Amino acid sequence: MESEPENFHAGMIRPILQDAALLADITLARGAPDALHVWWLGQSGFLVQWQGRHLLFDPYLSDSLTHKYATTNKPHVRMTERVIAPELLDFIDVVTSSHNHTDHLDAETLGPLFRVNPGLQLVAPAANRSFICERLGRPPDDPAIQGLDDGTHLTVKIFTFTGLPAAHENLDKDELGRHRYLGFLVKAGPWTIYHSGDTIDYPGLAARLKDAKVDLAFLPINGRAPERQVSGNLNGVEAARLAHAAHIGLVVPCHYEMFEFNTASPADFVAECTRLDQRFHLMQAGEHLAWNPHE
Repeated sequence: MESEPENFHAGMIRPILQDAALLADITLARGAPDALHVWWLGQSGFLVQWQGRHLLFDPYLSDSLTHKYATTNKPHVRMTERVIAPELLDFIDVVTSSHNHTDHLDAETLGPLFRVNPGLQLVAPAANRSFICERLGRPPDDPAIQGLDDGTHLTVKIFTFTGLPAAHENLDKDELGRHRYLGFLVKAGPWTIYHSGDTIDYPGLAARLKDAKVDLAFLPINGRAPERQVSGNLNGVEAARLAHAAHIGLVVPCHYEMFEFNTASPADFVAECTRLDQRFHLMQAGEHLAWNPHE
C-alpha cells in the first residue's frame, strides 16, 4: 500500500504533484527549455522555469499562519496540502515578496530557501527592505535583498523585473514615497509575465498592463469580504475584466483554496472570462503548465 506524504491530512485538497514527484517533473521540463514552464505552489506562489533558470513568486510553503492564528478568532485552517517542502527547492535563482504579509513573506519558507540556495536573490519593494531583513534575520545591508519601486528595473540572471504598484486595498507608500505593495512585470526572453501580488484594480492599472503587452498574468480572485478582517483583493469577475481590459494573453487565477476563511470559488472568474472571450487557465495546486504562445 502506498504511504501518504508527511504533510497529508484527511479531507484536504491533494496537489497533483508533490515533493519528489514535483521535483521529477521540474527536472523533466528542463528538456524543453524553449517553453515557459509554470507550477502553481498554492496561494500566490508560482514557480517559473525558462532556459533552465528558476523564478519563485511569493511562496508560502509552511504552516506558520495556521500555528500563529490557531487560538484566535481568525484561524487559518489549511484547505490544500503543502505542495513541496522549501528545502527541496535547491535550484532557485530568484524569489519575490510582493509585500510584508506572511503568506507572501514567510520566514519559515524563505529561511530554508536561502540555506539551500547560497546565491539566491530576493526581489521586493524597496520600502520593505528593512522589515524583510529583520524578519529573515539577515543583515540590514544584505546584497541578497534587492529593492524595487514603481517603474524601476532589476535583472537577476535571465529575468528582468519592473515594479508596478499594487493596491491592497490602497496604494500605500512609506515616508520616502516608495510603494509598500508591488506587482512584478518580468521579462523572460520573449515573454512578459505579470504577478500582481495582492491588489484590487485602480485607475491606470489596465492601461499600464496593456502597454506592457503581458503574455501571462497571475491574478488573485479571493475578493474582499469585510467579515474576514483582512485586506482584500480582486474578486473573480474583477480579475477577468482586468485581464480583458489589459489584453492579457493568458490569465491564471490564484489566492484561493489555501485558507478556509479567505477563499472563493473560481466559478465566477471562469464564467466572466468565458463571457468576455478572455483566455484563461484554471490550475490545480502542483499542476504544471508548459506554454509557448509564440510558436
